[in-house]
Amino acid sequence: MQTKNHDAGKGRLERLAWLLDSSIPLPGTNFRVGLDGVIGLIPGIGDAVGGVLSSYIVAEAARMGVPKTILIRMAFNVIVETVIGMIPIVGDLFDIAWKANNRNVALLREHLGDPRRTSTRSRVFVIVLSVVLFAVIIGIIALGVLVIAALVRALSG
Repeated sequence: MQTKNHDAGKGRLERLAWLLDSSIPLPGTNFRVGLDGVIGLIPGIGDAVGGVLSSYIVAEAARMGVPKTILIRMAFNVIVETVIGMIPIVGDLFDIAWKANNRNVALLREHLGDPRRTSTRSRVFVIVLSVVLFAVIIGIIALGVLVIAALVRALSG
């Protein structure tokens, strides 16, 4: 019963990902875009709406029992697409090319097929991401200290 529910849920999410990322063929090319890319063109709210729609796939994966490490990878895909998508023109092109929903459904499919392998790869991703974020935070703090020190030196003499 569990597998049947997973198959039905996976099929529903695959159709949603296709609709959001690949449902519209671009004439004269082999490239496809989806409603997420089109919605993302709406200034101000387009990328936020796309992010909410993309988050549904992550939420459904969580309901299907996907491990947190894989959910973090999925959320990362959505966050990257949403944040970079907010940059005019470049963000729209990135949004169309990144296809977070297709990536997330591929992660789900991979997990359902080989949970151990996908979980291991996701743990490595989360560790690397954590190290990178820690390094960025340390870098920002160091830059802040250097700027404050330079200001103190400039103001004091």
